[in-house]
Amino acid sequence: MKALILNSGLGSRMGAHTQQKPKCMAQIGGGYTILSRQLTQLAAAGVGDIVITTGPFADALAAHVAELRLPIQVTYVHCEDYATTNYIVSMHRAAPHLRGHDVLLLHGDLVLESSVYADLLQNPRSVMTVDETLPLPQKDFKARLADGRIVEVGVSLFGKECVACQPVYRFTAEGFAQWLDAIDVFVANGDTRVYAENAFNAKNGSIPLWPLQLNGRLCSEIDNPEDLAQVSERFLRTLR
Repeated sequence: MKALILNSGLGSRMGAHTQQKPKCMAQIGGGYTILSRQLTQLAAAGVGDIVITTGPFADALAAHVAELRLPIQVTYVHCEDYATTNYIVSMHRAAPHLRGHDVLLLHGDLVLESSVYADLLQNPRSVMTVDETLPLPQKDFKARLADGRIVEVGVSLFGKECVACQPVYRFTAEGFAQWLDAIDVFVANGDTRVYAENAFNAKNGSIPLWPLQLNGRLCSEIDNPEDLAQVSERFLRTLR
């Protein structure tokens, strides 16, 4: 099992928090940054081989990881085109380090309860976190279900067959290779400003992916300072 953490974005909506460091280094309380919490949880769960994609402030990110002194091996994949491409390019460039492995994939701005990692890692199938207890968000990711499987993921999906979700995945090696193959096609065609999920959707449900229910547990992204305050408050409650 390898983990892939996507940290190549600009984080432009975070204001002062991303003027001198990447978003993943924002403090969430308890002595943790978003990234240090993710890495600490992964190490505790036995995932010690981690690929991190980088964009702005890549050196600061690597220095932050080194300071943590965790029992992990980190491979950095830099995306110099971070300002003009989406993370579909970062995943494409990280592919040589990931093919042939089961992969736990998460975005670098996500804060999760430890029990969510446990459920992801114990699942033998390819799964994505969803939460049917939440209303459908207007601008964030939703998953479309059919026959119990996730067949489409995107921000513009609506309907009774859709559920709120977060971009946290546990993929089998075979399933992840199928997604990477679809990503290769998009990048070769110059479709580099779209979500990697667009490539998943292009396979029309042929890549097996099942929902993993959160049932209200913390698994939230941080897009702006308001999110940071709200998620940090929830996170601190999980430490009590």
